[in-house]
Amino acid sequence: MTGNMWVRQIHRWLSIAFTLAVIANIVALTLQIQATWIGLLAFVPLIPLLATGLYMFALPYVSRRSGARQEA
Repeated sequence: MTGNMWVRQIHRWLSIAFTLAVIANIVALTLQIQATWIGLLAFVPLIPLLATGLYMFALPYVSRRSGARQEA
């Protein structure tokens, strides 16, 4: 598996973890549990999710630019 495929796979699993953290936060709010760590739990997968998402967003632009340099 290439590096890009690893990033995509990690991004998929992080999105599942983020979704579960948000659901846990909603459940805690409906049960009126006052735990700050449950609210902050969503930030754990969110930060690497942002990094992998930005990487995948920029990938076509970077590859297009390097492809244009090779042709010139």
